[in-house]
Amino acid sequence: MNQKNPIQVADRLFVTLETLARTGPMALADLSRQLELNKSTTHRLLSSLIYMGYAKQDPDSQKYDLSLKILNLSNLLLGRMDILEQVRPYLKNLSQKTGETVHLVQLDGIDAVYIYKEESYQNSVRMFSRVGNRIPLYCSGVGKAIAADMEESQIHALWEASDIQKLTPHTITDYSVFLERLDKVRKDGFALDDEENEVGVRCIAVSIPDYSGHPKYAFSISAPIARMTDERIAEVSQIILKVKDKIVNDL
Repeated sequence: MNQKNPIQVADRLFVTLETLARTGPMALADLSRQLELNKSTTHRLLSSLIYMGYAKQDPDSQKYDLSLKILNLSNLLLGRMDILEQVRPYLKNLSQKTGETVHLVQLDGIDAVYIYKEESYQNSVRMFSRVGNRIPLYCSGVGKAIAADMEESQIHALWEASDIQKLTPHTITDYSVFLERLDKVRKDGFALDDEENEVGVRCIAVSIPDYSGHPKYAFSISAPIARMTDERIAEVSQIILKVKDKIVNDL
């Protein structure tokens, strides 16, 4: 059942804010028509918003628009958003469902930083990764998952800034090959670390964008190669992609 705002002026103030956010600068007459209010009422609403610092009037065009104060509110809210708290239940469930260790990382320069680890206790083999540790993007599943969502110029800058080393016989050290792998990530929807960072360990990873849609996070399933066979990867990839969809839809 639809309910009316018990404070009519508050309702009108926020509708005015939303309208200006949607349309951009507007003259008083145009805004009055949009709000379906007379000019005097619209002017009072705008005067109130200007007084509180949420709107402004251009002295030349005389048009009204929102001020940056509304953006400050948005940034304060975004600053309080904790990605870990939001995704932890999904990662716990993913670890339980697959019986494997799950990691969550955050992009930091040319590295990914582990910010969460859900260790699986269904298997005796433990991963040596720790929360706070860094891992290069070029040689990790989570790194390739994040890089695949970047612009080509960002990818090139990332590669040039990285200390490319042959950490294992499988580490990619050729830029053209790296780009080919990223193309495959985009096609498949997930990235694979095929013993590129640690011999005997394979990881399958997917990226999670930040609130603005930019690549910033990724999570992965890691396991010894004996358990992470090609057949197992095909199975787990479908699971992890479904979890990604749920997380992205709920963020």
